[in-house]
Amino acid sequence: MANEKKLVEAITSMEEDFAQWYTDVVKKAELIDYSSVKGCMVIKPAGYAIWENIQKELDTRFKATGVENVYMPMFIPESLLQVEKDHVEGFAPEVAWVTHGGLEPLQERMCVRPTSETLFCDFYAKDIQSHRDLPRLYNQWCSVVRWEKTTRPFLRSREFLWQEGHTAHATEEESEERTIQMLNLYADFCESVLAMPVIKGKKTDKEKFAGAESTYTIEALMHDGKALQSGTSHNFGDGFAKAFGIQYTDKENKLQYVHQTSWGMTTRLIGAIIMVHGDNSGLVLPPRIAPTQIMIIPIQQKKEGVLEKSAALKEQLLKAGFRVKVDDTDKSPGWKFSEAEMRGIPLRIEIGPKDLEAKQCVIVRRDTREKVIVSLDELETKVAEALETMQGDMLERARAHRDAHTYEATEYEEFNKLLDTKPGFVKAMWCGDEACELKIKDDTTATSRCMPFNQEKLSEKCICCGKEAKKLVYWGKAY
Repeated sequence: MANEKKLVEAITSMEEDFAQWYTDVVKKAELIDYSSVKGCMVIKPAGYAIWENIQKELDTRFKATGVENVYMPMFIPESLLQVEKDHVEGFAPEVAWVTHGGLEPLQERMCVRPTSETLFCDFYAKDIQSHRDLPRLYNQWCSVVRWEKTTRPFLRSREFLWQEGHTAHATEEESEERTIQMLNLYADFCESVLAMPVIKGKKTDKEKFAGAESTYTIEALMHDGKALQSGTSHNFGDGFAKAFGIQYTDKENKLQYVHQTSWGMTTRLIGAIIMVHGDNSGLVLPPRIAPTQIMIIPIQQKKEGVLEKSAALKEQLLKAGFRVKVDDTDKSPGWKFSEAEMRGIPLRIEIGPKDLEAKQCVIVRRDTREKVIVSLDELETKVAEALETMQGDMLERARAHRDAHTYEATEYEEFNKLLDTKPGFVKAMWCGDEACELKIKDDTTATSRCMPFNQEKLSEKCICCGKEAKKLVYWGKAY
């Protein structure tokens, strides 16, 4: 028992120190390890397996909308990066530069891609000639480098994994439609697969992507009341096309500029899963994204037939389409239970000699720790039901938490007090003036998260200056 207690004590409680709790979980659940490369992490098998499932789910959804995968170089010549002025200014502080090839100085330094708009634009300028070449619907899975000053595993690191979609269209209407389509795809993925509710909306001009005409976002609320930007979709209009000369001949044989989009999600989603669903025993993984959905734990495994039956159940459940493992190590059952909880495995199945006699087993849910005795004849059905129920319950709990930590303010004093004392989202009206946005950030450290698609009118006045309000905005402190 002492060892089992020690395993749980290895995690600082989230009530005591949320940041330390998060670090403890990513380390103790063996998702990452720290690297000798400052600001970069080693993603271990348990962490990478979650990313593989995210990739698989998103990739299937992308391809269903006509998107194809490509791969661009990781280096961008400085002259190419300089073509779009707003874009390069937006990324300049985070760019890592390559100045030498071997021992020789490069004639032109190259940056390690912080994002690939310029590379896609350079390619599209050569690849797109006619209206028949449109639309171009491309995505790439890769890593990018941004020289962050403050780093935290998954949430912010100097190198991270992501996907970046880049599409080119004949008209503004088509590019806007694709921008919103991909944002909706992201939102549905977060809610149906990650059990993570999100707010969909548009970023203010101050917060939009460098070089974009408009940026749309999905914002999630973490357990500690901080917001996390979980995916973005950008409409570039024809700004990049004009900078890079991406033109096509239309059906009337006239030259037109293309309209472009870009959209992306990253490994910070793993951090979001941890902070939305985790508890003081470790990870709690939604069944649809969990690399191992079921851990079978043999009880008194040296007794005749126990290990054999555990192995047989594993094969049965694997054939039924579940992701299953057996913990047949020589650790005590209590240790195995704690370890399965630490790693966030949605269901565990306990089976021992008495269960064999009764032709039954015990199913335990990770999120509620509810135990149910199940006949082995009904195992597949009961497991499927338990996983589906758990998936839905996790989404509803996260939604209830978000809604309980979403507040409204109509007076500036009330607004400041809420942001100071009540972690979460604060909804308030805004006049559209960036000066008010900057004052709010100076006064509260909160930023505009988004102007939600579902607009409400809480008052006629801007929360900050009192002038006529134009938009409802979600405000919050963020990662």
